[in-house]
Amino acid sequence: MNHSRLGSLEDDEVVGRVYDARLARRVWAYTRPYRRAVAYSTVLFPLLAAVDVVQPYLVKIAIDDHILRGDWPGLSRIGLLFLGTLAVQYALRYGQIYLSTWTGQRVVHDLRATLFAHVQRLPAAFFDRNPVGRVMTRILGDVEAIGEVFTAGLVAIVGDAITLTSVVVVMLMLHLRLTLLTFAVLPILAAVAVALRAPVRRAYRDARTRLAHLNADLQETISGMPVIQLFGAEAARARELKDLSDRYRQAQFRRMGLESLLYAIAEALGATVVAALLWWGGIEILGGTLTFGVLVAFMQYTQRFYLPIRDASAKFSVMQAATVSAERVFALLDTPPETGGAVVPAVGPSGPAVPVRHPPAIELRDVWFAYPGAGQDGLGRDGEGAPAWAIRGVSLRIERGERVALVGGTGAGKTTLARLLTRTYDVQRGTVLVEGVEVREWDLVALRQHVGLVLQDVVLFAGTVAENLTLGRDVPRAMVEDVARRVHIDTFTRRLAGAFDAKLLERGANLSHGQRQLLSVARALLYNPPVLVLDEATSSVDPETEHLLQDAVNELLAGRTSVVIAHRFSTIQRADRVVVLQHGQLVDEGPHAVLLRRDGLYRTLWELQYGPGAPGGRAADAAARA
Repeated sequence: MNHSRLGSLEDDEVVGRVYDARLARRVWAYTRPYRRAVAYSTVLFPLLAAVDVVQPYLVKIAIDDHILRGDWPGLSRIGLLFLGTLAVQYALRYGQIYLSTWTGQRVVHDLRATLFAHVQRLPAAFFDRNPVGRVMTRILGDVEAIGEVFTAGLVAIVGDAITLTSVVVVMLMLHLRLTLLTFAVLPILAAVAVALRAPVRRAYRDARTRLAHLNADLQETISGMPVIQLFGAEAARARELKDLSDRYRQAQFRRMGLESLLYAIAEALGATVVAALLWWGGIEILGGTLTFGVLVAFMQYTQRFYLPIRDASAKFSVMQAATVSAERVFALLDTPPETGGAVVPAVGPSGPAVPVRHPPAIELRDVWFAYPGAGQDGLGRDGEGAPAWAIRGVSLRIERGERVALVGGTGAGKTTLARLLTRTYDVQRGTVLVEGVEVREWDLVALRQHVGLVLQDVVLFAGTVAENLTLGRDVPRAMVEDVARRVHIDTFTRRLAGAFDAKLLERGANLSHGQRQLLSVARALLYNPPVLVLDEATSSVDPETEHLLQDAVNELLAGRTSVVIAHRFSTIQRADRVVVLQHGQLVDEGPHAVLLRRDGLYRTLWELQYGPGAPGGRAADAAARA
């Protein structure tokens, strides 16, 4: 995987145009399933335009042919006809708004579902670089802005274009000189719109960017509120959020100021045209070359002509927001997802997928890895000028059914190795094989079904206990209860209201940390992978819970390939082999008892935890020799 392409979401903030035909085509592609609704909505536009141009002409007839002549019966007929056109107009407008809104919401739903499905397939490096709040802004706010195109943006512009065309035709037929007078200010309005186009686009992009920053910081603050309160950092975080909110407010003010300027100029020019029409039309009426009905009708046509132009600032704003949001949404959709080969080498009814005889369950061959951001291809430099590798030339072979423990200090690379096995990250050098097949050739779903990983940081979701154990898979309740019994979580789940149907709060807040870890272990064991990696799975639990957990783990790991990562030596003494890591390198390996007899890093770690006088320590050895 090319991590250099997994850039921050900030990368899309300096690109894009006012109107991007490629983006428009991609958005429009989501309307294909709803072509019939779009077609019906399109048909309503000319009908609405026809009703709009008929009404002022009916006013002309009412004035010239009936009011000025005192024909009250004829005026009544015209009045009823006008009321009928209003009823038809409202019915058509309702249908058009309903269809366009319905289409827009369907597109929003489909686009959001596509975006969320894509986000679920993005690699860990993407989430390392991008805060949760910023991703949420893409999925929620930006997609919603695209949906506005169908209610107040492009659809409204198309309707206005048809109405304007109809009005212009009627105005030209009605009175040429007044029409030319109406059009006199259009070049000025067009020049203003062109001049404001780029600043408005920049203002919209700046506002969306600052909103994303605000959402990201707010999400992080709320998630870390217990820590903020414990350390009395409320005032500092409040100042930071206020600063971000002020920046967003200032960006919104700049955006609204530009929009208001365009609207005000359009309004002023429209009022100028009305004054000019009254002056010129009055002269022609006095001269007998224009009727009063024509002037009144023409004033109404002028209003219909300038109304969409005056509202162009709002529609322009919607289109700008949609364009900026489309840039950001499709930039996220274009982020390369995790990829895997088509090989599914898990042993099943069809047997192994590759002709390898008795391969090791796991094998690492001269593996080198650096996290994204350490430098291109991991060649970043630390303060001493050495390559910033998290894993350095590790070679390791784990046979089927073997239980291997990984130990080492903080930052030794234990968790990193575990993540390489599930291809959460790809190595820059060397090869990682599972069942004799390079992990890049595995189907990702099959690989992660084959290698289960229990992380130290437990993630639970708002839902029932059973839902958190199965994660949407169709698992018989009897199997869930059996695993719960073997991992000893049934003792506290029975005390919950509803037992396995009890509702957990967000992040499992109504459970203790130890209970959350037990649920995480039970979830992995219910997944029943052939290879199981336990990353600090027994940390932060009380001695009684640790004893129950160790009993369950020892029973369920019998005959299963397992990798146990722990700082606590009580969790790894039953391992067949212990692998010692230091600064990303494999420095020692062997059985627990053998490593204790060596004067190496493992013995040092043992003494740091249990003291020099503990069995196997240097002081104990010296006393025995004495």
